[in-house]
Amino acid sequence: MESVIPKKRLLLIDDEPRVRTSLKMVLEPLYDIAQASDGPEGLDIFRKEDPDLVLLDIVLPGTDGLAVLQMLRTERKSTPVIMLTGTKSVKTAVDAMKLGAADYLSKPFDVDELRIVIDRALNSSELEQEVTQLRAQVVKRYAFHNLIGKSQGMQEIYAKIEQVADSRTTVLITGESGTGKELVAKALHYNSSRRERPFVALNCAALPETLIESELFGHEKGSFTDATARRVGQFELANTGTLFLDEIGDLSPITQAKLLRVIQEREFTRIGGVQPIKVDVRIVAATNKNLDDLVRKGLFREDLYYRINVISLYLPPLRERTEDIPLIANHFLEKRLEEAQRPPIEFGKEALELLTRYPWPGNVRELENFIEQAFIWSQHATEITPEHLPTSMKSTSRSPSLRDDTLAGRMSLEKAVMEFEREIILDALKRTNYVQTHAANLLGISRRMLKYRMDTLGIGRPDNSTTQDSELHTQE
Repeated sequence: MESVIPKKRLLLIDDEPRVRTSLKMVLEPLYDIAQASDGPEGLDIFRKEDPDLVLLDIVLPGTDGLAVLQMLRTERKSTPVIMLTGTKSVKTAVDAMKLGAADYLSKPFDVDELRIVIDRALNSSELEQEVTQLRAQVVKRYAFHNLIGKSQGMQEIYAKIEQVADSRTTVLITGESGTGKELVAKALHYNSSRRERPFVALNCAALPETLIESELFGHEKGSFTDATARRVGQFELANTGTLFLDEIGDLSPITQAKLLRVIQEREFTRIGGVQPIKVDVRIVAATNKNLDDLVRKGLFREDLYYRINVISLYLPPLRERTEDIPLIANHFLEKRLEEAQRPPIEFGKEALELLTRYPWPGNVRELENFIEQAFIWSQHATEITPEHLPTSMKSTSRSPSLRDDTLAGRMSLEKAVMEFEREIILDALKRTNYVQTHAANLLGISRRMLKYRMDTLGIGRPDNSTTQDSELHTQE
């Protein structure tokens, strides 16, 4: 059965019955119409029926249209109001626009103009509501309490974000690559009063020295060879919002000096320009380098360092907060499952142990990449096992743990040898796409011996893998 889109509901507030009748006749085929003859009646209907748009006469008995407009805007600011005015009161209609009216129409009405103005106001209202909803989603996504982690280090980060978010204080975020410094910067922005203003991010290490100044401050047309048009820089784009300067430790001394001046003076000049541009920008900087060392070596300006390091937030590496690893891994897995609309799947105990033991040199970014691989390899599985995780993880993390477990008496030598052999065979099989003949050659043993060891160790071929090994299910 075909669904019926409900009509938009309009409220007409006008004391002239002839005008109400005329408007209803023109608009009723397209909209549901409610009517009121004065301000109090109109306000009562407005509160009960929640119309999508109001047509409001300026000249009303008792409470005039401007007063009713102010009350309507107080009740529900998002509902568009179109003022109806006589030709002699256009100036009053303009005053109404200043009070928040969406538009005005002069009597007598042109039918086509009437429909266009209403349609335009409704579309604009829908767009504003959509933007509001999207902003709310963004705020929820980057709310500091949604940052993942229950470790003491992350709890301290949450508390600091809550304390400093709603201020204009400059913040320096430090930590290794992949720890989530930009996510913290966004949490600072979206939990501040600037949340509806721009958040602009610039990776200082990703741009050559010849472009960084133009990227930060913009340039005027003709200021250098390739400047064919005026360019607005990141500072100007971030005005009234937040500018996130990632990898600030990679800026050259010349750019550092210019950045310091902007922070101090809160103004800058485009390349090739002469007019200073005032800006209100909150700076959040980040680096994976030791700025103290760079200052001592003369590679980073001490005065700039003290300007950006008013509040410092240190993000611990993943290996220092292992209790957070299962939470983060499950978050990434659930996200991919939802996107692909796949049935739920969980990590097996052995897989979680591997994730926890791995040193994570790439931190959260590397973990997300590994979970993506596990998601792909586990398409027909009921749980994620070590076989679904990258070989590099097992070869890096499991071998030392086998040694430690054996020497600590937690595992027998025989069990440790079998586990190590299992890893080597699985690695060879994955490298050869589970073609047993090729894997056996790689290991320097016969295919018969490989098959025997696979059966002994309980190694099978993944359901989703393919092979052209004609001997896969045959006996030599």
